[in-house]
Amino acid sequence: MRNHDALGSRKKDEGADVTTVLATFDQYRSLLFSIAYRMLGSVADAEDMLQETFIRWQEAGNDDIRSPRAFLVTIISRLCINQLQSARSQREQYVGQWLPDPLVTEPGSDPLDLLRIDESVSMAFLVMLERLTAVERAVFLLREVFDYEYAEIANIIGQSEANCRQILHRARQHVGTARPRFSAPEPKHNELLEHFLEATASGDMQGLVKLLADDVVLQSDGGGKGLAVPNVVSGADKVGRGILGALDKLVPKNLVRRMVQINGEPGIINYLDGRPYAVITLDVSEGRIRTIYIITNPEKLSHLPDLPLAPN
Repeated sequence: MRNHDALGSRKKDEGADVTTVLATFDQYRSLLFSIAYRMLGSVADAEDMLQETFIRWQEAGNDDIRSPRAFLVTIISRLCINQLQSARSQREQYVGQWLPDPLVTEPGSDPLDLLRIDESVSMAFLVMLERLTAVERAVFLLREVFDYEYAEIANIIGQSEANCRQILHRARQHVGTARPRFSAPEPKHNELLEHFLEATASGDMQGLVKLLADDVVLQSDGGGKGLAVPNVVSGADKVGRGILGALDKLVPKNLVRRMVQINGEPGIINYLDGRPYAVITLDVSEGRIRTIYIITNPEKLSHLPDLPLAPN
């Protein structure tokens, strides 16, 4: 996929100022990571794309670059498209349900400082993006989240403006009603999370079901390495019984819980022996819990910080 208008005809400049190269890249690092993480749903893959983008930026000369931002966004977008296309078969062979890597988004905790934290980094939004092809996802994110004009998107992905409009139209159709609803205000979200913790800790089935929407869905990702159910569980009674049954028989009793911001929303990290064991987030709408996401795949938790030491 090539586009000379966006990239220009750059030649390697052996005398390039390394400090300038680093400073320019660092200026756009948050934007690039924000695009890559939303595209791939994986912190490790997003970091790999960031590293590859830097290598290509470092190898290129500066003479013919009209816009470093356009050059860098083009490179990382195309790398992510290629990565998604090559990873499609791996996703299909994944053991159980696949969920995006959870990201702690409390102030000062972002590993690469997301450009912004909003609905588009929520677990529900990232799961929704799985409905789209790699190119649809790129166009959808660039237009709907990062507010790029069609002409800019056309240059980035190497398509005509007309094609980009058609791609976005298809993406919106594929998303349909799956697009996350307006999130509950955070105080209500926090309140529901606290009641959820109380009900599960006490084994209060009736209290738990009252918190759940009738059509609530439980999605869990263990990747064949952590505790998880292989299929989506739907319905308040089934979800409630499933959660309380697992807590009673399968989950270690000595977990330490901490409430934190996960993907921009209130969530929980459960620690075992000081290391992240599970992450739980809730999709909340109209005062009820609509979706419960539980991630126990240790590979998806490896980037999370260990349990902070208690103050002396």
